[in-house]
Amino acid sequence: MAQMTGNQERPPGPLHPARMHRTLFLSDFHLGALGCRPERILDFLEQNDADSIYLVGDILDTWHPLVPQWTDVHDRIIRLLLRRARGGTRVIYLPGNHDHALRAHYGTHLGCFEVTEQALHRTADGRSFLVLHGDCADRRLFRAHIWTRIGSRMDNALRGLDARLKRWGRTLHPNDRSAIEVLLGIAKHLMNFGDGFETRLTDMARALGQDGVICGHSHQAALHDDHGIIFANCGDWVDSFTAIVEDDRGRLSLIAWPEPQRQPSSGRPYPGIDAPGLAG
Repeated sequence: MAQMTGNQERPPGPLHPARMHRTLFLSDFHLGALGCRPERILDFLEQNDADSIYLVGDILDTWHPLVPQWTDVHDRIIRLLLRRARGGTRVIYLPGNHDHALRAHYGTHLGCFEVTEQALHRTADGRSFLVLHGDCADRRLFRAHIWTRIGSRMDNALRGLDARLKRWGRTLHPNDRSAIEVLLGIAKHLMNFGDGFETRLTDMARALGQDGVICGHSHQAALHDDHGIIFANCGDWVDSFTAIVEDDRGRLSLIAWPEPQRQPSSGRPYPGIDAPGLAG
């Protein structure tokens, strides 16, 4: 991580975030990779807190060098999460395939974070959910480490080209996506379409007697009960910028960040994703 000095760090975020949740489920930050958008992650975390935070894998991206992709903002994200954990928030880290080195620490604590392969989360209304990253449900071809490595390298190369094109061409609004980013998103969607990823994960949860499954990995945000039990995918912070949240009644919602228009009077605190929460 980058070495910090006092004059480099901006003041910490708000002491009392704008919105408190019972539980936050976040995945696929890919901190250290070119596609990561750390400013959006930090903005979300500064304005959202929870009694429990599940980091559902690929929070760190150890498949790529951390320099020069690691910045002060990356450091501030880690420090904020550690500060929350020391302050009493339960933080559960479920390593994914991009931060698989942390899987050696299953059943232990890293600092104040609990590290585990899978978790069973009970909502406020008594339902139970299997929580895991989800790479175990990949098609057999993509479970081979070499193919995922190749795909990751190609993604990183294209995002590097995209960054250079942005410097040479017109400046996009921070929330806009370039043509390369759109194409990468379409490619990921096509790779996951019809591959049985959701079915395999919901079957796993059903076999364990769970009411649903909460995962990440595919970068395809979702919240539905099309398979007979609830399937929730946190999405990612490379393309979709989404999270799954639980409120004090046990209601799950899929939210997008940043909000297209932050207007409290609108009555919709998190517009932008046409996926309603699912109540029990």
